[in-house]
Amino acid sequence: MSPPVSGAGAATGWQNPLRDKLDKRLPRIAGPCAVVIFGVTGDLATKKLMPAIYDLANRGLLPPTFSLVGFARRDWTDADFGDIVLKAVQAHARTPFRQEVWDRLNEGIRFVKGAFDEDAAFARLAETLAKLDAERGTGGNHAFYLSIPPKAFPTVCEQLSTSGLTRPDGDRWSRVVIEKPFGHDLESAKSLNQVVNSVFPESSVFRIDHYLGKETVQNILALRFANQLFDPIWNAHYVDHVQITMAEDIGLGGRAGYYDGVGAARDVIQNHLIQLLALTAMEEPVNFSPAELQAEKIKVLSATRLAEPLQENTSRGQYTAGWQGGQKVVGLLEEDGFSSTSTTETFAAITLEVDTRRWAGVPFYLRTGKRLGRRVTEIALVFKRAPHLPFDATMTDELGKNALVIRVQPDEGITLRFGSKVPGHAMEVRDVNMDFSYGSAFAEESPEAYERLILDVLLGEPSLFPVNQEVELSWQILDPALEHWASHGKPDPYEAGGWGPQSAFEMLQRTGREWRRP
Repeated sequence: MSPPVSGAGAATGWQNPLRDKLDKRLPRIAGPCAVVIFGVTGDLATKKLMPAIYDLANRGLLPPTFSLVGFARRDWTDADFGDIVLKAVQAHARTPFRQEVWDRLNEGIRFVKGAFDEDAAFARLAETLAKLDAERGTGGNHAFYLSIPPKAFPTVCEQLSTSGLTRPDGDRWSRVVIEKPFGHDLESAKSLNQVVNSVFPESSVFRIDHYLGKETVQNILALRFANQLFDPIWNAHYVDHVQITMAEDIGLGGRAGYYDGVGAARDVIQNHLIQLLALTAMEEPVNFSPAELQAEKIKVLSATRLAEPLQENTSRGQYTAGWQGGQKVVGLLEEDGFSSTSTTETFAAITLEVDTRRWAGVPFYLRTGKRLGRRVTEIALVFKRAPHLPFDATMTDELGKNALVIRVQPDEGITLRFGSKVPGHAMEVRDVNMDFSYGSAFAEESPEAYERLILDVLLGEPSLFPVNQEVELSWQILDPALEHWASHGKPDPYEAGGWGPQSAFEMLQRTGREWRRP
């Protein structure tokens, strides 16, 4: 029998271990709060944020009194904004639409009209939030989601501070959510961090990297630290190199306003891919508390640098016209909004070295690009060949290197590639795959990344959000490549539908390696 306990179990005098286990496995529900979205007219808000908030409500993870406030210059009423949210939910929500869930959510929807530099608008915002605290019991807990251009961050942060919205009393909290990009180089990132931290303490700043909210990315930690199987070979003794790829098959038509002058390296490598590297290369944390996870990632990033010489260990490209998906597509310089002399790269690849005992001598190849052969994001650990093969060369003609591939999207899962004998009288060894797919292994559908991240903001769980030092270390790693490219003319051309410029293939061929073709 279980011993008597005090506290929660004192009413009966006995502890129920099954109840304790169940309580730990149940999802946590956010407490009373309101979310304010700046930039509610943008694609991010309508396609991701509003649907994610509805999906959280539909799953019972938001409190009944949850409130959503939109802030924009549009001449909308509360009802008008509610209609905008409803359309976004009906078009993009992951979970089925339920009228009773929507009706409850709609009761807490408000809209504040104003510009970012308008003092009176922020006074109205403060008044609106105070009314929600009194009428709906949101408890003075407010999250401010800055779905706006980075250049507007200082203005909005200053206005929030002036209006008193960043100084909660007692147990109340005030948090700010920032979307990438976090600056455009190391110096701008430091300046941006200083501006934000002058208003919000670092513990209240949540920098969104939606890749870190993906189920498969989080499974990297489970794969590494819940299984003894992989730990002995997760190091330089057995791993030949690591490839981290984020490829997209879409072009950039209509996105010149954001992308031109930013480029693939700043858009993807600095945040998404370097974070994936950190999760792949980090040491095991003492526990899974946010502080311990962040500490291990910071250690890895502090030991990471670009391989020299940069001319041989980096590559950038710009897509030209070609055939993709059975149709002819134009090159970047013919896309709407791009100058015919634009030097913005749409493909970037770099070689990184992690100077730790575990990874010394193992190159990490990171690449990303638009108009590539297919849409895929994956992490591939490619292992060294066996030191001795007791076969004739003809028996292993079609045998490659063993590989463990973590597929982040679109077909989330893990593939293990190894050699196996081909059925028949002759000894012939060929590559085969052992495959795990989230879609077929679990009956439960994975939540969208923004669902997990928004809920973590409301719960005050920062483990999946990069802190100041991570952001600045990422720029410190990438800046030398950006400076090198800026002084070396235009990016190399590559045909749409291919896998990047020739310089990217040569980057690996110099060491006898080759890129994977997902």
